[in-house]
Amino acid sequence: MQEENQAGLPATDSGEKIPPENYVFALDIGTRSVIGIVGLPRGERLEVCAVEIAEHEKRAMIDGQIEDIEQVSRVAGLVKSRLEARVGYPLKRVCVAAAGRALRTCEVHFELDLQSPQVITPEILCRLEAGAVQQAEQEFSPPFEEDSRSVFYLVGYSVSRYLLDNYPLASLLDHRGQQLAADVIATFLPREVVDSLYSAMQKCGLEVASLTLEPIAAMNAAIPQSLRLLNLALVDIGAGTSDIAVSKDGGVVGYTMATIAGDEITEALMREYLVDFPTAEKIKMKLGQEEDVSFQDILGLEQQVSMAELKEKVAPVLRRLAEEISQQILKANGEAPSAVFLVGGGSKLPGLCACVAELLELPPARVALGGRNFSTYLTKADPSLTTPEFATPLGIAVSSALNLISDSFTILLNGARAKLFRSNSLSVLDVLLMNGWQHDQMMGRSGKSLVFELDGENKVIYGEHPTLAKIQLNGKDASLSDTVRAGDSILFEPAQNGRDAALTLGEVIDLHSPGTVFLGGEEIALGLRAMVNGQPGTPEQAIHARDRVRTRPVSTLEQLLSFAGVPEGTPFLVNGDAVPPHTPLRSGDRIEPIKWEKSETSLPEETESLPEEPQSVFAPAEPVKPQTTAMQPDLADLLAQEAMRLAQKKAPEPQVPSTVGLLPEPPQTHSAEHAAEENPAPPQEQAPQPTTPPVLVILNGRAVRLDGKTDRSPYCLIDTLNLVDVDLTTPQGSIVLRVNGHEAGYLEPLKDGDEVEIYWDGQIRNS
Repeated sequence: MQEENQAGLPATDSGEKIPPENYVFALDIGTRSVIGIVGLPRGERLEVCAVEIAEHEKRAMIDGQIEDIEQVSRVAGLVKSRLEARVGYPLKRVCVAAAGRALRTCEVHFELDLQSPQVITPEILCRLEAGAVQQAEQEFSPPFEEDSRSVFYLVGYSVSRYLLDNYPLASLLDHRGQQLAADVIATFLPREVVDSLYSAMQKCGLEVASLTLEPIAAMNAAIPQSLRLLNLALVDIGAGTSDIAVSKDGGVVGYTMATIAGDEITEALMREYLVDFPTAEKIKMKLGQEEDVSFQDILGLEQQVSMAELKEKVAPVLRRLAEEISQQILKANGEAPSAVFLVGGGSKLPGLCACVAELLELPPARVALGGRNFSTYLTKADPSLTTPEFATPLGIAVSSALNLISDSFTILLNGARAKLFRSNSLSVLDVLLMNGWQHDQMMGRSGKSLVFELDGENKVIYGEHPTLAKIQLNGKDASLSDTVRAGDSILFEPAQNGRDAALTLGEVIDLHSPGTVFLGGEEIALGLRAMVNGQPGTPEQAIHARDRVRTRPVSTLEQLLSFAGVPEGTPFLVNGDAVPPHTPLRSGDRIEPIKWEKSETSLPEETESLPEEPQSVFAPAEPVKPQTTAMQPDLADLLAQEAMRLAQKKAPEPQVPSTVGLLPEPPQTHSAEHAAEENPAPPQEQAPQPTTPPVLVILNGRAVRLDGKTDRSPYCLIDTLNLVDVDLTTPQGSIVLRVNGHEAGYLEPLKDGDEVEIYWDGQIRNS
């Protein structure tokens, strides 16, 4: 059963017929109860017409924040219906306040670099401040998706310092510069706090007409505008939170909150005397009395405690509450203020004012209960209303009725009532920020640029420019810096970010191919080819940030083999012919590697003796006419024929398989070995035996076989001088010696497949 307390509060009895829209309906939704006030503006004052209070059946609020929307809407609906019965007409719109428990405050330094020095206009200043606000929110808010709304509402922000080209200025407007910076303190409220208030009001049939913060509302009631030139702090001590607001130089400059409040005292009494929460609340309410307190604990035992003992038991908790309040005041203000006002139900705890004054090192008279200034805004100074616990509900009503806060008048944003917080003049930028729109959605951002490397040089492709936001104020084009007034309507279409730079390989490099060739059966395009991060690229392939693109022309045999990653020195045939590496390729050419098979069958240990004149087989008879054969179109056939020719010079041996391309060392028979052991012949009478395997090379485009060495030394380039078709006796310039395309010396070792070039530097060689 909800409890109510009308307490003989004033009601309208003049019989005056007043249109409902002239009334102000305010609800203070607290942790313990809901207080409703209906009032009527009378010039510069408010006439309170009706007041209703209903307590929550269960804990639907935790530290001033709605937990059970259904329960809160039910209690608020009960207060609404009772007030409607008192005033005689339905209440449609309500003014509410959000608790300061969930406030998030962040101080940031934000910089904005212009493309060139220019005069600072209001629009540029808006860009600077909006960017600072977004940076502040990102300190504690997760990244938001594009086109999504923020999870925080901006309560307000203040700029503590401007910099222009690193020089501090009080204002940047109309100055000229390029590098702008601002130090900004921004305060946010989580979206769920605001949305839960709106949901609870909607459930009981009410539309939110204005929204403010509880500490701002309490300050509007307790501290008149004329006193805010002083550095004052107001602390609203409720059941779950202690909200704090600080004024200076005519305005509210900071908000914060203490994490403990009146419930800390209640819970301490529960633990000390083993009582339930309602009983502990009643004991707490009697702390200011002189007589002893009687109650029944959870065991059913009657207890009687002296007031002195009660004060002693709660003193440590009271001290902790005062310490937390003092610390938060110092944090918000930077130093002790000139005076402190305590309001709210918890402010009446005996000894709290003196304890706060001690901790702030203020004279005891500088910390006092608020309420004396309530009469400044009321037509009747009713004693039942001028108590500290009515600071917030009266502040909400007074703020709305007398336009002390900007959110007490209506501003439409895209056809819906905007949520507003700030207590001074508002711009379009302020309205958008307070309703969750982000800096990027107002300004837009250019698409991301693409940076990559092309043949060792960095290339930058810039993203597209954004599509600017469309803003209309009362049907006319407007800017972010335009001031909004009561009844204004804003239409806002968010900016569209520019598209990120995108590029394909074919858009960077002309990869048009004049044809294709076949390398070992694989078709490869001729022309300019590209490698992306070491891998072959295609025209359709997208280029990503930091990609490394290398281009290679593929038009000669050498370029093709290098592009395909063929090991250097590997011999190839073009259409069956051996050609120099620089030979141009044509579409349809077929390039195949030179292959010859090596016999895997071991030679038999017993063979017949070698022919009497082995040099006729292994060494050329005349130096100018070496025992070589020009390369035919099919190298494998040539090598097979050479092996057959060599085999015919041996004694017939059907058990020995022929070898292709590799001549065996002359074997010795078993009988020859025994004969040598029994009758060793003089060394000079032994026939020379070749012990270095033959080598096949390409010499100036012709396949040449080198064989006949008997000293086991490797074949070198000098061994080809007598075989080259170049007249070395008549110099025609400097001799050029190259192996596999690289300059070489006479002692350059040669191996199978090496390409050897020997020519005069002024000579035109035939391919």
